[in-house]
Amino acid sequence: MKFSYLFALAAVVIFAQPAQATLHIDITKGNVEPMPIAINSLLSENGGSSRLGSDIMGVVAADLERSGLFRPISESAFIEHISSGDAIPRFADWRQINAQALVTGTISVDGDKVRAGFRLWDVLGEKQTAGKEFNSFETNWRRIGHLIADEIYKQITGEGGYFDSRIVYVAESGPLKHRVKRLAIMDQDGENHKFLTDGSALVLTPRFSPNTQEILYLSYAGRQPRVYLRDLQTGEEESLGHFEGMSFAPRFANDGNHMVMSIARGGDTQIYSMDLRSRQTRQLTNTPGIINTSPSYSPDGHRIVFNSDRGGSQQLYVMDAGGGNVQRISFGDGKYGTPVWSPRGDLIAFTKISGGQFYIGVMRPDGSGERVLSQSFLDEGPTWSPNGRVIMFFRQTQSTRSGSGGRSRLYSIDLTGYNLREVVTPLDASDPAWSPLLPL
Repeated sequence: MKFSYLFALAAVVIFAQPAQATLHIDITKGNVEPMPIAINSLLSENGGSSRLGSDIMGVVAADLERSGLFRPISESAFIEHISSGDAIPRFADWRQINAQALVTGTISVDGDKVRAGFRLWDVLGEKQTAGKEFNSFETNWRRIGHLIADEIYKQITGEGGYFDSRIVYVAESGPLKHRVKRLAIMDQDGENHKFLTDGSALVLTPRFSPNTQEILYLSYAGRQPRVYLRDLQTGEEESLGHFEGMSFAPRFANDGNHMVMSIARGGDTQIYSMDLRSRQTRQLTNTPGIINTSPSYSPDGHRIVFNSDRGGSQQLYVMDAGGGNVQRISFGDGKYGTPVWSPRGDLIAFTKISGGQFYIGVMRPDGSGERVLSQSFLDEGPTWSPNGRVIMFFRQTQSTRSGSGGRSRLYSIDLTGYNLREVVTPLDASDPAWSPLLPL
């Protein structure tokens, strides 16, 4: 599988007094009232309608609406019908339908290439606050939509967007006792879905590299389950070592040159790091008879969070990247697992098991400020959006004695605990991993 990228990116720098802009959403609050936004289709250069321009802005509207922070206004309510993407809007007409933000723009197609530009207007302030132009191949039209949505999101919230990204996960099918599990990849909105493996070998816990072009995962191919590295462009894969024992729970460091994983041999499970260039490994934990697993690097690469039963029950610990200075950080009721550091470095997401229920929660790296975001029969495997604002996880329903039920699906939820949404996939799904923003 080969990914195609945008070949050019040009910014239209037309900002009017950005420090005094009134167009803003405070996303630090809990249940934010979505901002009404009017999104016009991109017009052709002669002012006519464009099917491609409409499709691109449909992606923009869907991305912004799904964030829970924006409420796109139906075009049927528009009073002014924009005839030129470069014209100054009649702001009174847009205030009449309660729009706070307005998006206009143009599109032109030359052979297989497309140029799309948008403008973001502050309706109440009656000024343009952002504008940018994207040049690419027509086949990349969905990416253009995601990039425009990211720019709008960034301008209004003050934080980076997350729409131009992908999800890799485990697609599941078949009866519960004989599940077929395949690697699958898709855009963050569920589009451009592809299967990466054929299901002949059980696969688990895929994880993206920082450059988004490689994944680590556990595969049961052959007789020994072990960690594999797969190139998403070429489809080539290789086993990362033939260890005396099972290797699993891999995760990249942010430099892309190192990874960390667990190796189980005998009666214990220890954490190891590996230099992916030299394939040199280093043992980081040494606790006989203890299970140490699910390691995750901090964004700066200086620390690792993991879960261990060294204290008698499964809890979260943080240690230096070299294995020293181990400190327990979870002290609530129940067991803790699958920790993953936020890309912003300020929080750690985790799975918690207590009272027969599973929870997805977050805490600070020192263990303070623990908050629960979701709860169900089985919520597990959190993964962060590129901007550290949204968490995705998988939820499984309870099965019956006859073997029915047990449906597993992906969900996303805002860091504040609001805007829980199912992420639609063709089959049952588990073990999601969210990529960083895609390279241009």
